[in-house]
Amino acid sequence: MKIEMPTLPYATNALEPVISQKTIEYHYGKHLQTYVDNLKKFVVGTEFEGKSVEQIVEKAPEGPIFNNAGQVLNHTLYFLQFKAPSAASKEPKGKLKDAIIRDFKSFEDFKNEFAAASVGLFGSGWAWLAADKDGKLHISKEANGSNPLHHGLKPILGFDVWEHAYYLDYQNRRPDHIKALWDIIDWEKVEERY
Repeated sequence: MKIEMPTLPYATNALEPVISQKTIEYHYGKHLQTYVDNLKKFVVGTEFEGKSVEQIVEKAPEGPIFNNAGQVLNHTLYFLQFKAPSAASKEPKGKLKDAIIRDFKSFEDFKNEFAAASVGLFGSGWAWLAADKDGKLHISKEANGSNPLHHGLKPILGFDVWEHAYYLDYQNRRPDHIKALWDIIDWEKVEERY
């Protein structure tokens, strides 16, 4: 993907009551825009100029370029994995569902393990469902702006546990936010990533 703002496939109020319009306006409109703007500036004159966001996340060392590239990738995947609550399906179908059952025993067991990783991540970061080169699924906890791609895994589903993702709607109740996110996952989009 290019270093640019993704276009939301829904209106800024479409994810209510799970994610409010105000949160989308701040989180997408201000936080993500800042990461995009910073990354564009930071790569000028470096070996990463002209590279895709994924290439930067895979190869950049820790530091401002990596942090901003990770946040651009993370937030783009995050915002594009949602649908309005009335349109979202409750669970995946097809090969992703089969892989979840294979690797986590059941969809409910997966959700519980993923929620525990999301809630249990100390500080700011991300919980990810990712696949290795053989298609095996893994849950990873990534601090700050890191992404499974940096560790050779393909990111499929990500929950943002930075406070800016939920504080306006849930204050310090991260578990409530995580529980609510399941109601807006666009499982068709997530399965495309697998």
